[in-house]
Amino acid sequence: MCGIAGLVSPDAADDSLLRLMAGRLAHRGPDDRGIWSDPELGIGFAHRRLAIVDLSPAGHQPMESLDGRWVLTFNGEIYNHSELRAELVRGGHTGAFRGQSDTESLLEGIARWGLEATLARCAGMFALALWDRRERRLFLVRDRFGEKPLYYGWVGGRFAFASELKALTWLPGFNNAVSRRAVGQFARLGYIPAPHSIYEHIYKLEPGCLLSATSEALRAPMDAPPAAGDSMLRRWWSYRDIVAQGVREPIDDEVEALERLEAALHDSIRGQAMADVPVGAFLSGGVDSSTVVALYREHSPVRTFTIGFEGAAFDEAPYARAVAAHLGTEHHEAYVTAAEAREVIPMLPGIYDEPFADSSQIPTYLICRHARESVKVALSGDGGDELFGGYNRYLAAPRLWQRLNRLPASVRAAAGASLGSVPAGAWNMAADLAGRRSRQPHFGAKIRKTLRAMGRARGIDELHESFVDEWHGEESPVRGSGLENAFGPVDLGRAPDTVRMMYRDAVTYLPGDILAKLDRAAMAVSLETRLPLLDHRVAAVAAQVPLGMKIGGGVGKQPLRKLLFRHVPPSLIERPKTGFAVPVGEWLRGPLRSWAEELLDEKRLREGGWFDPAPVLARWQAHLARRDDWTASLWFVLMFQAWAAN
Repeated sequence: MCGIAGLVSPDAADDSLLRLMAGRLAHRGPDDRGIWSDPELGIGFAHRRLAIVDLSPAGHQPMESLDGRWVLTFNGEIYNHSELRAELVRGGHTGAFRGQSDTESLLEGIARWGLEATLARCAGMFALALWDRRERRLFLVRDRFGEKPLYYGWVGGRFAFASELKALTWLPGFNNAVSRRAVGQFARLGYIPAPHSIYEHIYKLEPGCLLSATSEALRAPMDAPPAAGDSMLRRWWSYRDIVAQGVREPIDDEVEALERLEAALHDSIRGQAMADVPVGAFLSGGVDSSTVVALYREHSPVRTFTIGFEGAAFDEAPYARAVAAHLGTEHHEAYVTAAEAREVIPMLPGIYDEPFADSSQIPTYLICRHARESVKVALSGDGGDELFGGYNRYLAAPRLWQRLNRLPASVRAAAGASLGSVPAGAWNMAADLAGRRSRQPHFGAKIRKTLRAMGRARGIDELHESFVDEWHGEESPVRGSGLENAFGPVDLGRAPDTVRMMYRDAVTYLPGDILAKLDRAAMAVSLETRLPLLDHRVAAVAAQVPLGMKIGGGVGKQPLRKLLFRHVPPSLIERPKTGFAVPVGEWLRGPLRSWAEELLDEKRLREGGWFDPAPVLARWQAHLARRDDWTASLWFVLMFQAWAAN
C-alpha cells in the first residue's frame, strides 16, 4: 500500500515538483520515498512506500525491470506474487531477483508476459503507472473493483496523475474550476462517481480500466474523460462479463456452490494474510466481517478490532465481543465518546480531498486509527452486500415493484404522494407501536422516501435509483445542474432485476462510496486494508450462485451465513442490519447545530453560487422540527460547504 504520482511535462525532470507530489502523499507511505525521471522525454514518477512485503531497500520504488525497458510505480498488493515468481522461474526467467517484493514479481511478469497477460494472472488490489521506454508509452491501470484510487488529468498545462487529489492541487499553476456537474452528482449521491472528479480536467480512472497513451498524446487537455473502447482507454477486466457468465452458467447444486465458495474464500484469505508486518481484522459482529474472521482463524491466530460508542443507541461492540470470544481471537476493543467522534469532522475535507458525505466515514476513520495502534494491515468484510445480496433494498424493491406494477400509474402516483407526505416521525411511531422498527436507524425516513418514489417510478431501475439518490425525481438543489439520472440502464440479458441492482451497486456505489471511504480513512493513518470478499475468484463464484440461493426467507447473504454458521452459532449473528452509523442526525439538532447553521446560512449559500438556498433550508427546518429525517441530504450539503471552506 503506497502513494503514487507522476508528470508528463517538459518540467517533469524538475525533481522538486515530483518531491512536492510525493510529500503530499506521505501518509500513504511513511516508510520510504523515491523519484525517477527521464528529462529527455519529459516524464517522471514519484512514490511513497508503506512497507508491507519485503521491508528491505529491495522493494524501493519507482522500480525498473531487469531488462531496462519498464519503469513502475505501484500502489497495492499482489497476493499471489509468489506463484507469479515461481511461474517466471519455470518459464526460464534467468535474471537474479533483487528481493522478495510483490512489486518486483509484478514488474518482471510484465517484462515476460506483457501487461494485460500479467494483470489477468494477478490476485490483488492496485493502482499503477508504467512507462514503456521502448514504445515511449505511459500506462495507468486500476484494479478490478476499484479498491485503490487513481486520479489523472491536466494541471497548469501538465498531464499529471496521483493516488489522491492533494498531490495534484498543490502543483504550481493549479486553477482547475470546480465541476458543476460533479457537484450535482455529489448532492444526489454523497460521492462523485468515476470517471469524474470535483475538478474540471481531472478524472478518476474507472475500476478494471487501463489508460494507454504516448507522451505526445497527453500534451493537450481533454474536456471529457475518454470512454472505454476509445483509443486511449480500455477495460482489461469486466465485472459485467463475470455477472453475465454467472447468469448463463449457474451452479445449481447448493452443496457444490458452498464448497466452491468456501475454497475461493480460503484461497483469498490465505493470500491476503501474507505480510512481513502484523496483520489483523476488523470485526463488527455482522455476517461479512465475522465470516472473514472465522475463515482466517482456520489458518492462524487472529487479532480483531472493533469500536463502540458510549451512550449510542446502536452499539455493535458487544456483538463483536461475543463473536471474538467464541472464535478465540485476540480481541481489541475501544470505546469512543460522541465528542471524540465529532472531533473527526473538521478533518474530513483534508482526508477525502473532494466532497464525500457517507457519514460512516467517521467510525471508519476511528476503527482504522484504533487498529493502527497494533497492526499495519487489517482485513475487512466490505463487498459482501453487493456480491451476495445483503442490502435491504434488494429485498424491498422487487417486492414493492411487483405490487406497484399491478396498479394504474395514476393510482400509484396518488398513493405515493399521499402516503409519502406522512412525516418520518409518524412512521417511526407506528412501527414502534407495531413492534417492527427494532434497531434500524432512519426507519421512518426510509419508508417515507420509498413511498414517495413509488409514485414516480416507471420501472424497477428507477425505483432502485430512488434508494440511492437523495433528490430522486426532484430538481437538484445545485444551481445549473438540472435533473439528471444518477446512472444509466443496465443490460445483463436475462438477469433477474435484483441481480441487475446488485451489479449496478458493485460498479458505482461500491467503488465510489464504500471503497473510497475505506481507502482514505485507512491511508490517513498509514494502515493497509484488504478485502477478501472482493477477490476476483470469489466474485466469479458468487456470480454463479443463483439469486434464490443468495436471498431466502427475506434474508440476504445466505451462502455466507451458511459458511459462517459452521463456525459461529446463528444466535450470535442474527439481528436486523443497521450499518456502521453514528447519530449525525441528532448531532445536527444538538451539538453540531451551530456549526451546521453557519455553513447553511442563507447568505452564504447564495453567495457561494452552488446551492439554491430554498430547498436546502426547507429540509433543514423540517429536520430541526423533527417533521422529517433529512440527515443524508443535509450531510451532503454540509460536507460540500466544509470542503469549499477548507
